[in-house]
Amino acid sequence: MSTVAHRPWQSFRVRQRDGDAKREAVLETAAHLFLERGFRSTSLRELAALLKITKPALYYYFQNKEQILVECYRAGIASIEGLLEEGELDHGTGLQRVEAYLRVYAMAIVSHDFGRCVAMLDDSELSPTARREVRTLKRRIDASIRGYIEKGIEDGSISDCNPKLAAFAAAGAINWIGTWYRPDGGLSRESIATGFAKLLTRGLARRNGVVRGSGVRPTAAKKIPTPKHR
Repeated sequence: MSTVAHRPWQSFRVRQRDGDAKREAVLETAAHLFLERGFRSTSLRELAALLKITKPALYYYFQNKEQILVECYRAGIASIEGLLEEGELDHGTGLQRVEAYLRVYAMAIVSHDFGRCVAMLDDSELSPTARREVRTLKRRIDASIRGYIEKGIEDGSISDCNPKLAAFAAAGAINWIGTWYRPDGGLSRESIATGFAKLLTRGLARRNGVVRGSGVRPTAAKKIPTPKHR
């Protein structure tokens, strides 16, 4: 987890006249605690203490801790979809769209706690109703990746494969970034997101043949000579 201090509660009182900002501060602080200590180990009393408010004041914004976690998931999905709207996913082959989507997804995970919540928090501790809601949100990511993979198979830019398994594999690899990423590490957020997207889509790319509808023939992988043993 990130070792960098994350203190949105410091500005809580400054923004106290803005109800939306106060609610956002609660979510930001809760997301950080959930990631650092886990959902079960985080108490509302501790959350209120960090925000320098009373525990009953939290109930003005949220009914319980479970609702806070669901809203963290919702904020994470919204951030990913917001980045997607800024990207260029309406053009190019299916393979290019998959790469763009994975890059955006990875950027969301390394950029803020809400994105990491989507990737890392365990929804099994939630009630059945809340769990269904969270998993419905997560399926939006899976459905998008799977849809672009299907487009790639159709246009010939992606090798024939099981789109569901391929989407699970790609999303799983991106989610794992959250377990080792450090903001103060040697790799930038951009290099991580771009690097992962390229590596993952390289395995999907069709090696030979013309991409239908584009007139582009994918570059065949170069054959690496077998080294001679001394």
